[in-house]
Amino acid sequence: MNTPEPTSPEPSTLDPASPEPTSLDPASPGPASLAPASPEPVAPENVRRVACVGAGVIGGGWVAHFLARGYDVTAWDPAPDAGRKLRRLVDAAWPTLTSLGLAEGASTDRLTVTDTLEQAVVDAEFVQESAPEKLDLKRDLLARLDAATPPGVVIASSTSGYPMTDMQTTAADPSRLVVGHPFNPPYLIPLVEVVGGERTDAAAVAWASRFYEFAGKSVITMDGEVPGFIANRLQEALWREALHMVASGEATVRDIDRSITEGPGLRWAVMGPMLTFALAGGEGGMAHMLDHFGPSLKSPWTRLEAPELDKALYDAVVAGCDEAADGRSLADLVAERDRGVVDVLRATGRLDRGEGSR
Repeated sequence: MNTPEPTSPEPSTLDPASPEPTSLDPASPGPASLAPASPEPVAPENVRRVACVGAGVIGGGWVAHFLARGYDVTAWDPAPDAGRKLRRLVDAAWPTLTSLGLAEGASTDRLTVTDTLEQAVVDAEFVQESAPEKLDLKRDLLARLDAATPPGVVIASSTSGYPMTDMQTTAADPSRLVVGHPFNPPYLIPLVEVVGGERTDAAAVAWASRFYEFAGKSVITMDGEVPGFIANRLQEALWREALHMVASGEATVRDIDRSITEGPGLRWAVMGPMLTFALAGGEGGMAHMLDHFGPSLKSPWTRLEAPELDKALYDAVVAGCDEAADGRSLADLVAERDRGVVDVLRATGRLDRGEGSR
């Protein structure tokens, strides 16, 4: 989920009253028999123009990422000041993207902010939708995008809350609608989880996965719709446990964050929790680890039911984050995070992922 991740205070304004996406997300490839056949899209490696619909934190992050990979990007958001905010976001991200390494021809000058949705997608070869998490809004918007986008072009949703099966119900051609779920900020975090709905053509899912890989993303192509995807399910469990510890006074916000950044987070950045636990088993690997530590699964270490988010817990978490920030502004914290992730990516040899030289 995207909720526990730090975000910018500028939400997408496709629905001005709605926040940036929060909480769980499913979606998956399914049979295309219910959907009309679509013309073949251009090959993923030949895409030159990407449209981003929704220019908030997530949509703007996608814009910055695609610009850095050398694409021409058209963007649309109905907010009157969307263009100004978007360019400010891109300018703020550009030093980080430069340190990561820009594709040949990458430039912020290749961004065009359009007045209408139709103008944004008229020549698009791929569309990334990043509207707020309201199901009716998503359905209507995806149907509009399907009607306005050239036939055969894959349309991906950044949803973090709904399965594509539920969002594609009113589109004339649901076969080309997929989920491309990023992690915040999309210009920096490599992971994107790709999956279709029951009426999505499996070829569209495969095309989207290949495109994201070519565009420098680390892609998990899911076999089916799962509530919360993979990473969100794991992230949500950690988030709930952290809230329980704050609510019960067992740990402070600062303690919880340090317990990850100075502990298992350093290992997870290299090989993830499963292989990390396998190493804990020594020469016996995961089998020995399970034999040795398996009984602890019965110990009352975790409480995965979410605690009541009452005012006391809400205030404690907010105050704890203010204390942990220690006077650093949002811009300071974002820059610190970006530098840290770049350092980890560089240290682990992951900066050369992708083939996206335009």
